[in-house]
Amino acid sequence: MSHLVATVLGDVALVVLVSWLFAGLAQRLGQPTVIGQILAGIALGPTLLGRLPGDPSGHLFPAEARPFLSVLAQIAVVLFMFVAGYEIDFRTFRAGRTAVSVAAAALLTPMALGAAVVSLCGGLFSAVDPGHAGRQSFAMFMAVAVSITALPVLAAIVRERGAAGTAAGTVSIAAAGFMDVAAWLVLAAVLSDSGQPTRWSWPVALALLAAFVAFVLGLVRPALRWWLSRPATVLSNPVPVALVFALGSAWVTESLGLHAVFGGFLAGLAMPRRDGAPNADVLRPMEQTSGLLLPLFFVTTGLSVDIGTLGADGFGLLGVLLLVAIAGKAAPAYGVARLRGLDTRQSALIAVMVNTRGLTELIALDVGRSAGLIGQDLYAVLVLMALVTTFMTGPLLQLIGKGKEDGSRPVRKDGPGPSESSSAQSAHTAAVGGEKAGETTA
Repeated sequence: MSHLVATVLGDVALVVLVSWLFAGLAQRLGQPTVIGQILAGIALGPTLLGRLPGDPSGHLFPAEARPFLSVLAQIAVVLFMFVAGYEIDFRTFRAGRTAVSVAAAALLTPMALGAAVVSLCGGLFSAVDPGHAGRQSFAMFMAVAVSITALPVLAAIVRERGAAGTAAGTVSIAAAGFMDVAAWLVLAAVLSDSGQPTRWSWPVALALLAAFVAFVLGLVRPALRWWLSRPATVLSNPVPVALVFALGSAWVTESLGLHAVFGGFLAGLAMPRRDGAPNADVLRPMEQTSGLLLPLFFVTTGLSVDIGTLGADGFGLLGVLLLVAIAGKAAPAYGVARLRGLDTRQSALIAVMVNTRGLTELIALDVGRSAGLIGQDLYAVLVLMALVTTFMTGPLLQLIGKGKEDGSRPVRKDGPGPSESSSAQSAHTAAVGGEKAGETTA
C-alpha cells in the first residue's frame, strides 16, 4: 500500500509540473493554457511517452494507480463544472434577440449536421468505431459532440483579447451560456437513454433527476441564500458550503446513472449569487482548486488517447468532423449576426469565438466514453477535433483584429472590469454591461 501511495503522489507531482510547463509554453505562443495542458496529457500517454523504449508511460502510470488518479480527476471536473455553471449569469439571457438567434443557429445547425453525417458516413464511423456506430444514442451523442462551445475558455479569451464590453464579446458570451445549458440537457437525455445497464430504467432516472432539480432549485437554493446571508461566522463560510453542495449534487446524479459532472453543473447554476454576479469569495477558491487538479484529468484523457493507432479511416473521419464542427458553428453564427445588424468584422469575431471547444468538449467526450457511447479510437479522433478547433481560435482572432478596429461598440460597464483575474467576473462585466448593446443590435 505504501508503494502505491508513493506512486500516486509522484504521479501527481509529475503531472502538475509537466502541465505547468506546457501551459506556460502555450501562453508564450498566444494560446489558451488549456491547449498546453491537453498536449501535456497526450505527451505523457501512449502517443508519445509510451512509444519510447521500455514504455516509460506504463511504468510511471501503472494500472493499479490509475483508478486513484481518475477519482482525483473526477473531483477536479466536478468542481470545474460547478464553476462553469456558476459563471453563467442569467442576466446575459437579456442580451437581446441577437444572442438568442446566434445561440440557436450555432447549436442546432451542427447538431443536425452531426446526426446527418453519422447516417451519410456510416461506413467510415463503423470502420473507426465498429462496436458503437449505428445506434440512435450514438448519433445523438455525435450531434452533441460537434456542437459544444466552451464558455469558460471563451470568457478567458474575451478578457485576454480585450473584447469584454464590446458587442461581439457580449453576444458571444451570452450565446455560449445558452448553448452550454442546452447542450448539457441534451447530453443528459442521451445518457439516460443510452441502453447501458444502470440501476434505474431511463424513464425512472429522468423522473428522479427532474425531482432532484426541483428539490435543488425550490428548497436547497433558498436555504443556501438564507444561510449565507446570516451574520459572518465560521459556519457561514461560503467555500465549504459550495464544496459540499457541488460534491453532494454530483453524488446524486452519479447514483442516478448519469455522470457526476451534471450534478456539479446543476450546483453551480443553483448556487446563490451576490447582486446577480458570482461571489468572488466562492468563485476564486473553487476555480483555483479545480485548476490545480485539472491536469490529472488531462493525463487520464491522454492515457486513453493513442494517436499512433489511428489509420487512414481515423484521419479521414477527423477531416469530416472538423468540417462539420467548424462550418456548422461558424457559418450560421456569422450569417445570423449579419442578419441582426452587426458588421462584417463583428460577425466574424462571433463566429470564431463560438467555435471554441476546449475543456468543456473533453469533459463531454469523457462522459460519452465512460458511458460506453463511443470507443477509444473515435474518442481519440474527437479529442483531436477539440484540440484543433480550440487551437485555431487565437490565430483567427489575431487575423481578424480586435477592439475599436473591428467596429465593436463599447458599452456601459458595471461591476468588475476586464483586468480582474477571474474569467467569470470579466464575462459578467461584458454581459451585464452589454445588455444595451445586445438590445441595440437586436
